[in-house]
Amino acid sequence: MAASYRTNSKIYAGDYADCADADIIIISAGVSEKPRPGEDMPPRALMGKENAIEIRKIMTGITRYTKDAIIILITNPVDTITYIAENEFNYPKGKIFGTGTTLDTFRYRQIVAAHYQVDPKNVSGYIMGEHGSTAFPAFSSTTVGALTLSQSDALLMPAIPLDQEFVSQEVVHTASDVFNWKGWTNSGIGEVAAALARAVMLDEKSIFPVTATVNGLYNCHGEAAFSMPCIIGRNGLEKQIPLPLDNEEYEKLQLSIKDIQFTLQSVK
Repeated sequence: MAASYRTNSKIYAGDYADCADADIIIISAGVSEKPRPGEDMPPRALMGKENAIEIRKIMTGITRYTKDAIIILITNPVDTITYIAENEFNYPKGKIFGTGTTLDTFRYRQIVAAHYQVDPKNVSGYIMGEHGSTAFPAFSSTTVGALTLSQSDALLMPAIPLDQEFVSQEVVHTASDVFNWKGWTNSGIGEVAAALARAVMLDEKSIFPVTATVNGLYNCHGEAAFSMPCIIGRNGLEKQIPLPLDNEEYEKLQLSIKDIQFTLQSVK
């Protein structure tokens, strides 16, 4: 019964030639890991070598037919895979980006909102850097309504002040929990991919922390792709927004960049 209320969508198996007139291409292909209950999810970088081979095959196939489509990457390690796709195939700048820390950011906002007992839509804040173990919340720019976190502790009066170390760990480990309980992750990241595609098709100019090659920001000069807030519209990634960071956050970002660069070196 419920299926009769769904939109009429046609799903079929095709080949690369079908990409010729595509507006958006979403890539999630790659090897997967087996769940390990009670353990952290294996580092995404461990999938790097095999998935780097796969993305090179896929991009070779796509670029035979188009360099016009917006390409959204999900495949992990998404920062590394995005960097390869962006930089090895002469694809137009801004038309390739990865989901990055968008899902991590949504989880972060949920955690902060629950702590202060407010609607998550009233929390603004971002997870920066790698989509992986070195990701970190930019606490210094996070707001609840118009309040900084220190103001929120004072004025919203939660039972205890926000434990930033706990929140940082919770955001990173939630993905491991979902993976080990289900054996895969699909719903959350599927929603993210759909939101990004919608932002492109409707030219929303929405801000998402997606991953793409960074050149000239945060002392990075094209050597890595990582997540920061970006404006997403009809042309894809239209602008990277260099979020102000405090000294501690800046150092965390530099460590995250080094981690991504290490993975990149291993897949060349």
